[in-house]
Amino acid sequence: MSEASPSGVVSTETAPRMNRRQAAKVRTRQKVLDAARALFAERGYDPATIRDIAKGAGMSTGAVFANFQDKAELFEAVLTEDLQGAANVLREGASRQAPVRDRLVNGFIAGYHASLEQLPLVQAVVARSWFQPAEAEARLRSAFKALPMVGVEVLESAKARGELKSDADPRLLGELVWAAYLSNYRRAAYEGWDVETLSDHIGRQIDAILAGALNRQ
Repeated sequence: MSEASPSGVVSTETAPRMNRRQAAKVRTRQKVLDAARALFAERGYDPATIRDIAKGAGMSTGAVFANFQDKAELFEAVLTEDLQGAANVLREGASRQAPVRDRLVNGFIAGYHASLEQLPLVQAVVARSWFQPAEAEARLRSAFKALPMVGVEVLESAKARGELKSDADPRLLGELVWAAYLSNYRRAAYEGWDVETLSDHIGRQIDAILAGALNRQ
């Protein structure tokens, strides 16, 4: 925002810059997050230790605890940071103009491609969701909202274009396709399903979910 000084000279207000100490703290925190993300993705939650995370970040365990209270808080920070990126991947995958079924399938296939390399991290997210404190669960639910909303947005757009029947409920359908998408990660984790197998299966699931909602005129 610009304003005139008493001398008539126009000055421009800028956001305060961080000093060196603040900038160093931000860099340290990010190094810890990056090291933790890599270790959680490789091992999952329980086998990843603060000592190993600190080693991966090239610092002491004390430096980790100076930024995060414990491993649970660190895991939550990693996950929260990654969620927006995951929503962007789904949205980009579903962005190409196509029938609603194909847009949903393409979005979820993009999600599988982006996440299967970090399958232990995905497993850790699911496992932790059953045991974390209510406060942490509430925070993560808030952060997670953007992901299932991608499918809802696609379905709402399809209804507006007349692809879905007038009585179709995009939010309910969005919940169903999102639940189907998530459920398939168990197949990847425990049955060795690859992206091609997952892609075929989510396509058939979406066909079944949309069967009664599509406007076939």
